Amino acid sequence: MAGMDVSLKEMMQIDGSIGAAIVDHGSGMALGTLGGSKDLDLQVAAAGNTEVVKAKLRTMDSLGLKDAIEDILITLSGQYHIIRPITGRGGKGLFLYLALDRGRANLALARHQLKGIEGKLEI
Repeated sequence: MAGMDVSLKEMMQIDGSIGAAIVDHGSGMALGTLGGSKDLDLQVAAAGNTEVVKAKLRTMDSLGLKDAIEDILITLSGQYHIIRPITGRGGKGLFLYLALDRGRANLALARHQLKGIEGKLEI
């Protein structure tokens, strides 16, 4: 099992990582962040991506889908943004957020590594 600080460090070790956060999608607040830049304010990203998660959950509810979100991927011209809801040990209502430099990241590998980090995270 890994704590929040260890998990954020592991997220930042994924090739191409530029910022990582653990976010409460009830409040939109980042519980922890690492990385970021003047062009990537992780607090703003946490709040904005909370709205993405809430919108998807509402849509799934409207459609009557009884499934869980594995991850949400947003591709920009220069970046990948991965949102992964936490499903284990006290993580309900939280998600992992990882921003990657598209030119340096391997998306499939990053998703696989993020899944492993989520599985070990204990809040």
